[in-house]
Amino acid sequence: MAKRFVDILGAAVLLCVLVIILPFAALFIRLSGKGPIFYNQLRVGKDEQPFRCYKLRTMRQNTPLLATHNIKSEYITRVGRFLRGTKLDELPQGINVLRGDMSLIGPRPCLCSQEHIVETRRKKDIFRTRPGIAGLAQACNVDMSQPRKLVKYDAIYLKNQSVCFDLTIAVCVLGGSRATRKFISKR
Repeated sequence: MAKRFVDILGAAVLLCVLVIILPFAALFIRLSGKGPIFYNQLRVGKDEQPFRCYKLRTMRQNTPLLATHNIKSEYITRVGRFLRGTKLDELPQGINVLRGDMSLIGPRPCLCSQEHIVETRRKKDIFRTRPGIAGLAQACNVDMSQPRKLVKYDAIYLKNQSVCFDLTIAVCVLGGSRATRKFISKR
C-alpha cells in the first residue's frame, strides 16, 4: 500500500515536470524529423500481461523494433540523445505508473519479443511484481544486453523489495554516489 502511494505521488511529480518541458521537447522532436512526439511500445508487465509503455520519441521513423542496445546509433536523433541522456524521454511513463502498469522502481519491462529475458524472468518469478521506470539493475549499470546478470539483479530486488530500498535505488539512479552503488550491490 505504501509503495503504491509513493508511486502515485512520484508519477504526479513526473507528469508535472513533463507538462513544463513538453512544449520545448515537442518543438525539438518535431524539428528533428517526421513522426509523433510520443512513442509507445508493447512491453511485458506484471503477471506477464502486455501493456503499452509510453516515452518521448527519440528515434527516427521506421527504426527497427529492437531492444535499445541493438539499435544503431544512427537511428537516434540528436534531440533523442539529449532526452535519453537526461532520462527526460521516460517522463511519460508517469502515465503508466498512474494506470498501474508500472511502478517507479522495479525490474525494467522488456519487449515481448525478448523471449530469452521473458523465460529467464519467468523461472525466477520476477513477473509477480510491477515493472519499474528504473530498477536495481540500472542502478548497477546492467542492461538488457546482459540477461542473466539482469535477472540476477531483478531477483535481488524482489527479495529486498521495500519502500526504503526503492528510495535507495532512486537516489542511485538519479546520480547517487559510488557508496550508494556499493551498498546496493551488497544486497
